[in-house]
Amino acid sequence: MRLEHVAARAGVGKATIYRRWASKEALAQDLLTRLAEPHIAIADSGNTHDELLAAVTTPMRAVSETDFGPVIRALLSQIAINPSIGDPFRATVVEARRAEIANVINRGIARGDLRKDADAEVATELLVGPVYFRLMFGGVLDLDFAERVVDSVMRGYAA
Repeated sequence: MRLEHVAARAGVGKATIYRRWASKEALAQDLLTRLAEPHIAIADSGNTHDELLAAVTTPMRAVSETDFGPVIRALLSQIAINPSIGDPFRATVVEARRAEIANVINRGIARGDLRKDADAEVATELLVGPVYFRLMFGGVLDLDFAERVVDSVMRGYAA
């Protein structure tokens, strides 16, 4: 990503971009956060299976049906290797996703659907990790896939 290209596409000068964002990393973080925010929350439906399914289908839709998808695909390698992009992304978007899934796990424990020792950190990776694996390496992201992921997690964490 070059700021000259961003400025040209926006129809402004590079100085205008720098007045709003101190660096291209700051611009990328702002863009990622804004695009990811609508896809973080998981509503309390009263049903653990449905909430876990939302934990999988929400990021699936975000990466396949919204502007977040092309942006995250373009920036994944930079998130992995560039701390000025990766650290803020993990501190905001990833932590928000982890907190939401922790809430789902805690509600599932309270309902008696999940074991008391269910690990929310690992659950996040089990639920969302396969989406990003398929995004990067190929594979269908559909409801059948999401159901299989959730069924596996439910079996592993069942009370």
